[in-house]
Amino acid sequence: MNGNVSVAVLGTGIMGSAMARNLLKAGMEVRVWNRTRSRAEPLAAEGARVADSPREAARGAGVLLTMLADAGAVAGAVGGGALEALSPGAVWLQMSTVGVEGTGRLQRMALERGVAYVDAPVLGTRQPAEAGELVVLASGPEEVRPACEPVFEAVGKKTLWVGPVGAGTRLKLVVNNWITGLLGVLGETFALAQKLGVDPSLFFEAVEGGPLDLPYARAKGKMMAEGEYPTSFSVRLARKDAGLVLEAAEDLRLPVCEAVAYHLDRAAETGHAEDDMAAIYEGVRTAAEPGGAG
Repeated sequence: MNGNVSVAVLGTGIMGSAMARNLLKAGMEVRVWNRTRSRAEPLAAEGARVADSPREAARGAGVLLTMLADAGAVAGAVGGGALEALSPGAVWLQMSTVGVEGTGRLQRMALERGVAYVDAPVLGTRQPAEAGELVVLASGPEEVRPACEPVFEAVGKKTLWVGPVGAGTRLKLVVNNWITGLLGVLGETFALAQKLGVDPSLFFEAVEGGPLDLPYARAKGKMMAEGEYPTSFSVRLARKDAGLVLEAAEDLRLPVCEAVAYHLDRAAETGHAEDDMAAIYEGVRTAAEPGGAG
């Protein structure tokens, strides 16, 4: 059955390329496009067709999957005729994290062109994306669920249908606030340990096996301890997501998220924008150094 599913994937960065590979493994016809073509070309050896434009990738496809950095990038990619090129009855799975305003803008683009739109951001970074173990937070019309399910099953371990368009994005922002909050506290904890002359490994020994012992903290803490940040999800994208949380909160003050955004800005300023978001530690640490903002 999956062999009859034709999917156009726009965006083949860390997440998009992993998702495309899992769609190919599931037996689907996959066409890919990326602004920097060289990042899409390795997928050709695995059976994907590499397109020169979003419109070419989308031509005749039954499913359009967008996984790009932000709403502007998504709108730019689909705005040049990609939506019009889809087959009749096609579904657009918008799986990037674009925020509340961005979701509304993209949904309007779909409505204007008569394309069914599903808001379906994902939870997970490089490793779960490569393993096909993302969590999909889907929201959209009930009647298009059957068309979505083969794609979601190929890229994720679990799909939550949470309501009409926009509900998936709102849930993603709530989860992202939790994730970035943990990351910020972990960075500050490591900086405090450094200041007090405490080996960070002792922190993990102290919480080991208890409710405060989190696999996420151990994975990011290992990077902080080693000072090496192979990218699973970048500082730049984490800062974008923190900004989307603050934008959605409007007049609700979120001081912790504001502090995380500040630390991520510092990390980017010290040359870590494309490193893993665990490099927030470098932002915390350097802020307290002579000449830093602290």
